[in-house]
Amino acid sequence: MVSTDDNILEMRRITKTFPGVAALQDVTLAVRRGEIHAICGENGAGKSTLMKVLSGVYPSGSYDGEILLDGEPVHFRGIRDSEQRGIVIIHQELALVPYLSIAENIFLGNEQRGPGGLIDWNRSNAEAAKLLASVGLAENPVTPVVQLGVGKQQLVEIAKAISKKVRLLILDEPTAALNDVDSAHLLNLMRRLRDEGITCIMISHKLNEITSIADSTTVLRDGRTVERLEMASGEMTQERIIRGMVGRDINSFYPERVSTPGEEVLRIEDWSVRHPTQDRLVVDGASLNVRAGEVVGIAGLMGAGRTELAMSVFGRSYGRDITGRLFVHGREVRARTVAEAIGNGIAYATEDRKRFGLNLIEDIRRNVSAAGLRRLARLGWVNDNEEIKVAESSRRDMNIKAPSVMSVVGKLSGGNQQKVVLSKWLFTDPEVLILDEPTRGIDVGAKFEIYTIINRLVADGKAVIMISSELPELLGMCDRIYTLSAGRITGEVPVAEATQEKLMELMAKDKESVG
Repeated sequence: MVSTDDNILEMRRITKTFPGVAALQDVTLAVRRGEIHAICGENGAGKSTLMKVLSGVYPSGSYDGEILLDGEPVHFRGIRDSEQRGIVIIHQELALVPYLSIAENIFLGNEQRGPGGLIDWNRSNAEAAKLLASVGLAENPVTPVVQLGVGKQQLVEIAKAISKKVRLLILDEPTAALNDVDSAHLLNLMRRLRDEGITCIMISHKLNEITSIADSTTVLRDGRTVERLEMASGEMTQERIIRGMVGRDINSFYPERVSTPGEEVLRIEDWSVRHPTQDRLVVDGASLNVRAGEVVGIAGLMGAGRTELAMSVFGRSYGRDITGRLFVHGREVRARTVAEAIGNGIAYATEDRKRFGLNLIEDIRRNVSAAGLRRLARLGWVNDNEEIKVAESSRRDMNIKAPSVMSVVGKLSGGNQQKVVLSKWLFTDPEVLILDEPTRGIDVGAKFEIYTIINRLVADGKAVIMISSELPELLGMCDRIYTLSAGRITGEVPVAEATQEKLMELMAKDKESVG
């Protein structure tokens, strides 16, 4: 039993509704002082909504229930109210102004003023430098944020939170877009903040991170609190957390599949691509192939050229001075545009579904049909009835959880958005489907559904290329794995012979050592 005297925060019977939807129902949450508390749940479980209630994004009066901070009821009318009490939230979509400097971003809305009320830039930059040092960042405070990678931008956000005298720091999917090195640095920083007395709440789908860093975990399911887990017990495995999240055991993270590869579908030979604005190769003489009924993985560290390779193959939608040969079913093809790539049976599901994969203000129907409108057109006009039938079929086959195909895609959870992306490309009836980070930012239950869909595709004779930053995912899903380093293929490993250590060794090869 958790003693309430130890709690910095209690949320009691929180209920939040939107038109036609109960997002939170009688949710309870208790967070002890100086701990890292994780919140887990499938997409749509209510995690982010609960934190928006806590931080004042959804102000007092727009929800039922009560919030206690240090044992006293609080009523936040907005973010400024919660920040004045030491509660700071860092959203998954970072809220930095790209063309302002680091120092300007840190003190935005909280400017360091000198005599006469004017901003004291020397003081601002000096204070920003101290804050950056406290999070392990050695950047010059006058550097524009746009010049920083995502990992460093996360650290700027934390420095900004520290400048506001944070006592309770909320991080929503803080490592979702980070590589392994940046993720490890951020988790170590969270441990240090905890040791310094700052309480952290962390929302994450990465259960391995939660088991390694959290002191306690609250599990939400369908907008309700399921349970609170004490991680120090030694029994809190990823499987145990999953059981709470989805209400059942997932016997394997990856569904079983019998591999029976057929004829070669796609072959890429000596493929090279130059950066669109810089004089350097981002893909250097890459060659690979994929067969019908096969999942082929591409593994590489950040900047290895995985996405650049995929996008350049897909209608030369990235890069310049592209050279090499492309074969589909043994026939050399020219895919100089996206339309030509689609026409030759190639489809590409982007890693950034919100920015490039979907029209978030449109409905499911229009998104599903977007890449294959010609299949629905008669004399230049789209048949609306047929469009609805296609979308309804996808909604049913893909188990897209939405009231109807007229539901706006931006309102769906990440897992259901990803199913819409897959539906869009499957409607083009591709021979080969390139999936770039197909499960990024979605929960373990939705991941399993996506894996099942992939297995269904290859069972039907499709060829799949899968790019992923998660090596266990590639090992669990692929027949063969190519490794990429500095734009060059450094190895091809059958999954039966592959280990994470072997893949990492090949991924880390420098250009000079590649044969």
